[in-house]
Amino acid sequence: MARHSAPRSPRQPAVRRALIALASAGAALAAGASTAHAEAAAPLVDVPPLRSADVGDINPQSGLNALTTSVGYATGAIAGLKPNPLAGTGTDPLNNGIGTTIADFKPLNTLALTAPIAQAPSFAAVPVVGQTLGLLTPKG
Repeated sequence: MARHSAPRSPRQPAVRRALIALASAGAALAAGASTAHAEAAAPLVDVPPLRSADVGDINPQSGLNALTTSVGYATGAIAGLKPNPLAGTGTDPLNNGIGTTIADFKPLNTLALTAPIAQAPSFAAVPVVGQTLGLLTPKG
């Protein structure tokens, strides 16, 4: 007799219901215990009150330097990545194009838009993106 045509035992639904009821009761008990514990717990760390900062205490130049340095190192890592990892394969989605000719104007196609991204060896070689990354990466 094949396994799929074997008769099912009538005990399985009852066992499932019992396990579901047991799991629900355990979850309710655990939730009740965690809320009871949270109410009785004392703070773990004594945090001193914060003092207000005067405008004279803030150095905007150091904040700007920290921001540009961290952004520069993050974008420097991105500049070397390939924008189109499927370039040169048979499944390259940017290698497809559609074109049209209207009257006697020059033909238009989408390959002119996708070619710089599809053929670029890295993000730094993409025309506008590469210039932007060049401005953000640290020199030196």
